Amino acid sequence: MNGFPILSLMLLVPLVGAVACLLVEAKAARSIALIATLIDFALGVLLWANYDVGGAQWQFQEKVELFAGFNWALGIDGIALMLIMLTVFLMPVCIGAGWNSIEKRVGEYNAAFLLVEVLIIGVFTAQDLYLFYIFFEAGLIPMYLIIGIWGGADRIYASYKFFLYTLLGSVLMLIAMLWMVNEAGTTDIPTLMAYDFAPQAQTWLWLAFFASFAVKMPMWPVHTWLPAAHVQAPTAGSVILAGVLLKMGGYGFIRFALPMFPEASAQFAWLVYWLSMVAVVVTSLIALVQHDMKKLIAYSSVAHMAIVTIGLFSFNVQGLEGAMVVMLSHGLVSGALFLGVGVIYDRLHTREIDRYGGLAVNMPYYALFMMLFTMASVGLPGTSGFVGEFLSLAGIYQVSSWVALVATTGIILGAAYMLYLYRRVIFGEQKNADAAAMKDIDLREWLMMAPIAAAVLWMGVYPESFLAPMRQDIAALDARIARAKPAGDAKVAVAKAQPKTDESAHEGAHH
Repeated sequence: MNGFPILSLMLLVPLVGAVACLLVEAKAARSIALIATLIDFALGVLLWANYDVGGAQWQFQEKVELFAGFNWALGIDGIALMLIMLTVFLMPVCIGAGWNSIEKRVGEYNAAFLLVEVLIIGVFTAQDLYLFYIFFEAGLIPMYLIIGIWGGADRIYASYKFFLYTLLGSVLMLIAMLWMVNEAGTTDIPTLMAYDFAPQAQTWLWLAFFASFAVKMPMWPVHTWLPAAHVQAPTAGSVILAGVLLKMGGYGFIRFALPMFPEASAQFAWLVYWLSMVAVVVTSLIALVQHDMKKLIAYSSVAHMAIVTIGLFSFNVQGLEGAMVVMLSHGLVSGALFLGVGVIYDRLHTREIDRYGGLAVNMPYYALFMMLFTMASVGLPGTSGFVGEFLSLAGIYQVSSWVALVATTGIILGAAYMLYLYRRVIFGEQKNADAAAMKDIDLREWLMMAPIAAAVLWMGVYPESFLAPMRQDIAALDARIARAKPAGDAKVAVAKAQPKTDESAHEGAHH
C-alpha cells in the first residue's frame, strides 16, 4: 500500500459518482450511488486490513502543496480509521433506505448523499487545519439540501435552524484557527497537536473550538436544532445525521480541544460535566413523553452523546476508549432505529406512536430486529451499547463519583423510554386495522438491517477488534493530557504493574 493514495481515491469515488448521478435518469442514479458507496466500503475494508496496529501513529499519509500555506494533506490514525469505517458502512444502507421512498429529483438526492460521504471522509482524513475547516463546514451544505428539499412539512424551518446553529459556532473556530497558525507558524494538525500554546491563550482558543463542537455533538442547551432536523429529514438523512455527522463534534474534541489545549480542557472539565449531566437527565425525561417516534430517538441521541462528552473529559484511558466505543455504537444503533421507523413510516406514512401496536403479530422479523436495536440502545451486555457506556462510566468514576452517579441514571431512564416505545409499537392489542395489515420486512429492508445487527453483536461480543486500532492513539492522547489531569474524588487507585526486583522476589519466597 506504500505510496498508493487510497485516501484520495476514497474521496474521488463518491465525488465522481455524485457528478454521474446528476447526468442520468432516476433508476440509473440509484444504481450509480449504490455502486459508488459499495466501492468506498470495499476501499475502507482494504484500508483497515492494511492498517498497521502498533505501527506509526499517522499512516497512509499524502501531502501536496497546493499554494503557499495550504496543503492537500491527508492521513489517518486508528481513531479516524474507525470513524471512516462507520461512514462507509452506513452509506450503502442510506442509499438503500431512499430506494423506493424518494421519487422527486432522484439524481440530485443521491448526488447530495455521495457529497456528504466525500466531506465526512475528508473531515476524518484532513491533516491540514484549513483543509479540515473546509470539509467540516462544507458538510453542512448537502445536509441542508437533503432536509430542505426532501424533508417533511416543516422542512424549511428545520433546515435553516440546522444551518444557522452549526454555522454560527464555526465562525469562532475559524478565528481561533487563524490565530493558531499565526502563533505556531504551521497548519499541520499533527504538529499543532504537540505544540504548547500559552495557558491564557488556551482558554480563549478552547472556548472558540468548544462553540463549534458543542453544537455539532450536540450538547445541551444548543441541541434544539437536532430533534427538528431529525423529524423533518427523510429516513436516510436521519441515519447519516445520527450515525456520522454528530460524531464530527466528538472527533473535534479528540483531535483539537484535548491535545492542543490540555490545560484549558482541565479548567473547563466541570462545565462539560455539568452540561452533560443536565443533558443525560433532561433529554431522557423529554424522550419519555414524546408521541413522535423520531423525536424520541432524537432526544435519546442527545442523552447518549452526553455520555461521550463525559468520557472524553474524564482524562483517563478508560473514559477515552469508552467515548469512542459509544460513538461507534451509537452510530450503528441510532441509525438502525431511524431505519426501523422509516420501514413502518413507508407503509403507513405516520410516525405517531399511538397509530401502531401489536406489530409482533404481523411483522415478527421486524419486531426481532427492533428488539435487538432497542436492547443495544439500552446497553444490554452482549450488545455494542454496553461496552462503551461501561468504559465511559468507569472512566468518569475515577474523576467524580457524583458525575458517574448522575450519568448512570441516564441508562435507567434510557431503558424506561426505549422499552416503553417498544411495548407500545410492537406489543399490545392491534387497535388499527391498517397497522395490523402491514407486511413484514422485504428483501431490501433485510439487506439494510441484517448487516447493522451483525455489527452491533460483533462489537458487543468482541470489542477488541474495534479497540485495538485505537489503543495506541488513545494512549498517546492520554499521555498528552496527563499533565493537566484534574484531581479526582474517587478512592479507587488504578494499580500499575510493578517490575519485581530480586529483593522483593526473595522476600516473597522467605514469607
